[in-house]
Amino acid sequence: MNLEISKREREGIAILDMKGRITAGGDVSTFRTAFEEAAGGPESKTILNLQLVDYIDSTGLGAMVMCATRVKNLGGRAKLVNLNRRNMELIVLTKLDTIFEVFDDETEAVNSFFPGREIRKFDVLSFVRKLKDE
Repeated sequence: MNLEISKREREGIAILDMKGRITAGGDVSTFRTAFEEAAGGPESKTILNLQLVDYIDSTGLGAMVMCATRVKNLGGRAKLVNLNRRNMELIVLTKLDTIFEVFDDETEAVNSFFPGREIRKFDVLSFVRKLKDE
């Protein structure tokens, strides 16, 4: 399945809803193009909604990190929301949760861009404990 990306906006924040796989080749190219268009300016705010992404390979992870780093260097931020179990395991295993803020709720991710709002971050430790218990 080819990667499909739709862009929407919420409170001035670009949200990229993705469906499919982020893998080497055309999918990574599609991701980079959509990300660069969404996070085009300095101090951009972008949320990657990965709810319907069933697989991310190492090239896809590299593209995500590269795009997020470029945005960060311009004063912007990129955050992740709605990761499935497999992708969350991948993010934790590769320690990319130190690069990306991860949320399990879109409203919490949006609120995290506004300093005065209360947020509840994704708790990686409880996620790992839950995996251990299963």
